[in-house]
Amino acid sequence: MSENVSVRCPVCRREHFYAAPSYPCACGAPVTPPLDRRARATAVTHRSWEDDWVTVLCARCGRTGEWPHPEVGCACGTVLRVPVAAEAVGIPTARRVEQSRRRAFQPVTIRTARDAVTAAALYLRWLGYEDIRRADQRPPNGIGLAARGLLAQVDPTVRPASLRDVECLWLTAMTESADCVYFSLAGYATEARAVADALAVPLFVLDLTGTPQPVNSRADELDATGT
Repeated sequence: MSENVSVRCPVCRREHFYAAPSYPCACGAPVTPPLDRRARATAVTHRSWEDDWVTVLCARCGRTGEWPHPEVGCACGTVLRVPVAAEAVGIPTARRVEQSRRRAFQPVTIRTARDAVTAAALYLRWLGYEDIRRADQRPPNGIGLAARGLLAQVDPTVRPASLRDVECLWLTAMTESADCVYFSLAGYATEARAVADALAVPLFVLDLTGTPQPVNSRADELDATGT
């Protein structure tokens, strides 16, 4: 259980006692953002993804999860952002995570099309993307996945992905102001690789062990740094 900390409003100087809420990790353990008692609360004047979310490490299983940044409302109408201990939390999800700080990726063997989708989803989660789900819009080929700020296409067929496949994914992502990434079981046509390089679309090939292999330089960068 989180301990109460004293939070003073910088606008009206009222003092509040605040305890950070706990959130359930995927392993079932409660995870609580650790608060920094030495730092002062700040007034929220505008919202941004980087400031509204923090990455918190689960002490039981070592997973990291994205949770809302602790906040408390003051009677004067000010919303206070409560400081979080940086050394215990890690870095915000909007910033890159070095591969050396991540655990080794655990693949799943691909035997079916569903396995290919599962492998891609697990890999995206390993990269740092959260809330992975089926995309609202179905792609022309394969299966679409979505996460915050990302669209992914998984092509489990035996046909190499075409130029049109890559372009359609990129255009759909552009309309949603999202990044995109392509996973193919059979690789890519030469034209598809060329247009992906021009549009900065990461391309991965799924091997039968379930491990995505980077095909172009943009995929190499994503694999190395994560989100």
